[in-house]
Amino acid sequence: MVENRPFLTVLSHLVMILGVVIVAFPVWMTFVASTHDQATMLRAPIPLLPGTHLIENYRQVLTAGYNQGNGGIPILTTLMNSLIMALGVAIGKIAISIIAAFAVVYFRFPLRMVFFWAIFVTLMLPVEVRIVPTYGVVAALGMLNSYAGLIIPIIASATATFLFRQFFLSVPDELTEASRVDGASPMRFFWDILLPMSRTSIAALFVIQFIYGWNQYLWPLLITTKESFYTIVMNVSRQANVADAAPQWNLLMAMAMLAMLPPVLVVIFMQRQFVRGLVETEK
Repeated sequence: MVENRPFLTVLSHLVMILGVVIVAFPVWMTFVASTHDQATMLRAPIPLLPGTHLIENYRQVLTAGYNQGNGGIPILTTLMNSLIMALGVAIGKIAISIIAAFAVVYFRFPLRMVFFWAIFVTLMLPVEVRIVPTYGVVAALGMLNSYAGLIIPIIASATATFLFRQFFLSVPDELTEASRVDGASPMRFFWDILLPMSRTSIAALFVIQFIYGWNQYLWPLLITTKESFYTIVMNVSRQANVADAAPQWNLLMAMAMLAMLPPVLVVIFMQRQFVRGLVETEK
């Protein structure tokens, strides 16, 4: 029985609206700043409504680039670098994790659980603890300033491996026995049965890992010295931290809006699969 409590209903809606305002207001101010000229952004008070320079600012950022004459980087180049990195990280993490979980659950080999718990323990290690030795390995292999150096060192995921393992443990043993009776090889069982059953989990992890790869800042900053491999997050930070002049806030905010667009689109187009992958209980 659901009780009708108008006060609690109003209170819950007010809390929800307050939360939305707190989260959305910075994004709104970023958009507003991207529609004004530089003089307006340097003059108090800061406007709260969009201006008339939206098309001009975004055209300049996309075509001429931000501060292009003084060492700036074309934003399309950095967007493409971020896209390649995000897709590589997301696909790589899912591929490695699902195969590792499949091996741990369905194969019997010495020290099987020791290897799994060794992977799981890495969840307790922050990235900063292993970033210096990882950099040393990448530098020794000649992978600095390359897409391989951006992607390969961070594609292992203990979290995804654990989630796939838990899902595989929930798959009925009858399916495994039936595939053996039919003469299916382990990889055929994996490809035809487990992979289709895992599609919602894969979709949810893809969204999470894509955003993780897109938002990477410390690792690309460490291993890239050539501007042709800068990511969009690095580009925005680099243009904001200027010492000899005030940043062009209108163009900088336009860059920030463009940087937010791909992750937002991924969440919008995959939100149904994302939610199902997190809450679905039927296997």
